[in-house]
Amino acid sequence: MTLKGLPSTYNKDLQEDKEAMFDCYDTVHAVLQVATGVMSTLKINTSAMQAALSPDMLATDLAYYLVRKGMPFREAHGCSGKAVFLAESKSVPLNQLTVEDLRTVSPLFGSDVAAVWDYGSSVEQYSAAGGTARSSVMAQIQQLRDWLSSRRATPAQTGTGPDTPSQM
Repeated sequence: MTLKGLPSTYNKDLQEDKEAMFDCYDTVHAVLQVATGVMSTLKINTSAMQAALSPDMLATDLAYYLVRKGMPFREAHGCSGKAVFLAESKSVPLNQLTVEDLRTVSPLFGSDVAAVWDYGSSVEQYSAAGGTARSSVMAQIQQLRDWLSSRRATPAQTGTGPDTPSQM
């Protein structure tokens, strides 16, 4: 790295720019310790999670349904919003709107719209890398395990370690 205007001799001007990097390292180190504690004691309450599900969470799936029928997403998003508003104005959950109600929002809604209200299908439809489908999540977990294994197999560089930056 070349910096214009600095003397070629030792100068302390460049020491302050490293402080932010060391702070960042300390923060990440602390966050990883907390995350390790959280993950090691995590207990998943499936029934509480299922009880917290709401049909409103599937409003985007309603938009994707219209996209699969040929509607551009920006229009489908608007129709989905209108369906949410219609459900709120009728004081019913979104999945309790009839096909006729939904057709007032868009004529593309058909009897197959009932498939949208399946939470499992909603999760499984996102199978791209980083998606929520079980196969995608399992691939991400395996990728992380492989990465961790490769990191453990690589010998540490001389003079470096987890505490080295904060000791400088």
